[in-house]
Amino acid sequence: MDADRVLEDLDPSQRRAVTSTAQPLAILAGAGSGKTRVLTRRIAYRCATGSADPRRVLALTFTRKAAAELDGRLRAFGLRDLPAAGTFHALAYAQLRARWASQGRAAPVLLDRKGRFLSRILGNTTRMGPADLANEIEWAKSRLVTPDRYPIAAAQADRRLPVPPERIAEWYGRYEADKRRRGAVDFDDLLAHCADAIWDDPAFAAAQRWRFRHLFVDEYQDLNPLQERLLRAWLGDGADLCVVGDPNQAIYGWNGADASFLVRFADHHPGAEVVELRDSYRSTPQILATAAAVLDRGRGTVAPLVAHRADGPAPVVAAFATDGDEANGVARAVHDLHVPGRPWSSQAVLIRTNAQATLFEAAFRRAAIPYRVRGASQLLDQPDVRDLLRRLDREQEPLATTLADLSGALADERATLVSAAFEADPESAAAMGDAADARLDEDLALEATASGRRLLAHEHAVRLGRDLLVVDPTARTDGFSGWLRTILQDDGPGRADAVDIVSFHAAKGLEWPVVHLVGLEAGLVPITHARSPDARAEERRLLYVAVTRAGEVLRCTWARQRTFGERVVDRSPSPFLAELGIAIATQQDAPPASDPSSALAQSRAALAAAGPPSEVTAVSDRLDLDDTAAGAGAGAGPDTLRAELRAWRAQAGRAADVAPTVVLSDRALEALAQHRPRTEEDLAAIAEIGPLVRARLGARLLAVVAAHPGADRHPLVPRPHATGSV
Repeated sequence: MDADRVLEDLDPSQRRAVTSTAQPLAILAGAGSGKTRVLTRRIAYRCATGSADPRRVLALTFTRKAAAELDGRLRAFGLRDLPAAGTFHALAYAQLRARWASQGRAAPVLLDRKGRFLSRILGNTTRMGPADLANEIEWAKSRLVTPDRYPIAAAQADRRLPVPPERIAEWYGRYEADKRRRGAVDFDDLLAHCADAIWDDPAFAAAQRWRFRHLFVDEYQDLNPLQERLLRAWLGDGADLCVVGDPNQAIYGWNGADASFLVRFADHHPGAEVVELRDSYRSTPQILATAAAVLDRGRGTVAPLVAHRADGPAPVVAAFATDGDEANGVARAVHDLHVPGRPWSSQAVLIRTNAQATLFEAAFRRAAIPYRVRGASQLLDQPDVRDLLRRLDREQEPLATTLADLSGALADERATLVSAAFEADPESAAAMGDAADARLDEDLALEATASGRRLLAHEHAVRLGRDLLVVDPTARTDGFSGWLRTILQDDGPGRADAVDIVSFHAAKGLEWPVVHLVGLEAGLVPITHARSPDARAEERRLLYVAVTRAGEVLRCTWARQRTFGERVVDRSPSPFLAELGIAIATQQDAPPASDPSSALAQSRAALAAAGPPSEVTAVSDRLDLDDTAAGAGAGAGPDTLRAELRAWRAQAGRAADVAPTVVLSDRALEALAQHRPRTEEDLAAIAEIGPLVRARLGARLLAVVAAHPGADRHPLVPRPHATGSV
């Protein structure tokens, strides 16, 4: 293999990362900077130049899919010997099995599912399900937290628990004791036992360190302390370590990851070199500028990215009256953006929680838009739903009666689970009577637990059953599962050309030319229970990850009302949207504000107003209208100007497929007709015209007024400026 060929098409920073002789080496790779490309080429380059033996290379990843991608790319270089690529767990298990065999020991039973063990431990407890306890035990073990230390660690990490932490510590201890008694291990034990064996057995350590001398780690910001301990054991006194990651995409702190291993890499590994990849090839300058506005100022650990794509359209922020309207509006936008050369699969709808997918699935089915839900189990694939459908098939009863009974049982279960969630989160429970954006909505509380997710899946199935009763009131239970499979037949992952519906977390590592970010409301973005500074910062990074999935087009939406169960809850825009609005306005050459804090407040107020300037951004990006279309020959009074403004507004609304009042509110139109501004200063003095509306539509509005014959007869009388108007 020719080493020079490996370096082809690399920019200077990428070339430096590939060819550096430093050991250890950390590569800070921003979104779209070619992280995987650089990692695989560094491995190939070192093998080609003889500085690494491919038989002694180990590339570590966090998922089997990522390991398969690394392996495929390395094969493409035509190396005589292939480096090993795998997950931490797979490698640890392989090494332990070899050790057990050499000792003449049978391999312990591997618990790939903890449910049966934990069900026995929990007994009749209803406040916490086996899956929820499993998640908590896995978090503790990833952080090297033993049962006796769990209560303190959980309090320090602000874990949201449905029962006292001491109770979980007791169950955790019993689980560990039961495993030892039965000779079983779980996946986390594999990492711990492998690390212990290396540290405690010099011969075993020497064999493993001889086998793998050159270590490469992908997505290093997602490493947890248990994995770091094993990595240190493999490395020993060696220094041949290369890690790749992006601190700005560290979004798994809630699951035990510790991004400080990457952020402070040079401190943990004295003498290490750190190379930054700042050139982004995925997103347009407009999208990268919007993404940069999301990150906490002063907290960014990587310098801003430099775009290498041509300019694209400014991102759009649009508000809708209800969550149903939002789903329908997104479906319309997806349909409009499906043009020749842009297949369905080039678009994605990104959601903060999996429960949000339901409305978009329904909207896409109504619009005949093919889609697939990625990163979450399909409704029909969920074991609890399959069990429910099998039970209904056996009953052969009237569906209406069965659904009524089932709804009652689910309502009781919901009350119990929500009560437990609020008891575990008293701050949110106390906010129940406060503003909607401060409350812990029931569905969000439920989705945080496995028991709650099962309940939500059953409620989803019941809602679909009611749809069947609308068209067939005499339907029976034994026909429900067949009908359900029929209407959901296009949901599967087998469709190659389909719009992706995927959560923010599951979208990490993926990209699409067109991205729709939905539900950008306080309580969802950031999520309600993210109250600590660290949690809020992680929510910012999560939104940053979502924004940087887009290559060409980015649309952000939110709804003023959202339905949770039977409740309709008023919503407010995400506090992060104000910063996005400023970034978008700046891209449109909006005049800079003399007081940034004032601009932020004005943007926040405008985003919450009745006719949001965010919608005006969406409208004006789609208009190419004659600003004097209403005609300049009308009479001179305010009534005729008012008529011309209404005609212009109606034309603009038709062009953008929105209500005229979305383009310009009635109050703003009336103020324009009365005061007839002639200059930007005149326009700024009108309290009913907000700053972002002036930035996006000011020139067009002034042109309509200027074309009116009486525009110079009634000079504007300046009035005090007020924020929060449109």
